[in-house]
Parts: sequence; structure tokens; C-alpha cells
Amino acid sequence: MSDIFDNTIICKNCDVEMKKVQFIRNGFTFRAVQCMKCNNRILHPQDKIDYEHYSQLRNKTYSVKLRMVGNSYSVSIPKEIVNFINEQNKIMDELVSLSFERMGKLSLNFQNFEENIKQIEEDEKEKHHG
Repeated sequence: MSDIFDNTIICKNCDVEMKKVQFIRNGFTFRAVQCMKCNNRILHPQDKIDYEHYSQLRNKTYSVKLRMVGNSYSVSIPKEIVNFINEQNKIMDELVSLSFERMGKLSLNFQNFEENIKQIEEDEKEKHHG
């Protein structure tokens, strides 16, 4: 099946071919085409749908049990979150990084270390530039 973004897309304002770009907003990567002349941007339609699903999951709070397994504690990750991550082509079979961000907050990262650093930097820029 072909993708709509595999075709040449012309800017409706400038009549110039738009270029493929990617950007991250709220930790979610969007594919888009953008006019380099007027900066008009068109989001990939599937990414819009996936972002809505992502937003619903992100705004949901889960109650999960903390269980003792050997000398460690275990927390179950709800299936709908794991399924969403797998749909986004993230690798779930590898190790994840766990960090103690601040009192009362643990974070699990399913991306590799370099991607985590880039994401943290982008999130910080977004916080400060709003």
C-alpha cells in the first residue's frame, strides 16, 4: 500500500513543491510536508489519528499493583500502552531505562539513551519557550 506522502505535494499558497519534515510535539513525532517558502505545513493524516490516541492514553491515569518479585518490586504496564508503543514501532523486547526523576515520580523510557537525551532537551526547550 502506498503512502499519500510518497507523492509530490504542492503548496496551495506558493505553488512550490513541499519538503518532507519531522517534528516532535509533546514527545510525539509527526511526519509532515512543509513549504520552505511560506512555512505552510501539512501533517500526515495517520499521525493526526495516532496523536489523538496518544493524547487519550497520556491523559489517563492507571491504578496498578506494586508486587514483590524476588528482591525487587514489579509494576504491570497496561496492555493498551504496550500495544500503542508497539504500533509506533518502538522496540519493547529490549531493556528500558528507569529513572527516579524526583520524589514520587519514576520514569520508564522505551527509547535508546541518545533518543532520551534529545527528548529531554526538546521537552525543556518547549517548557521554556511554550
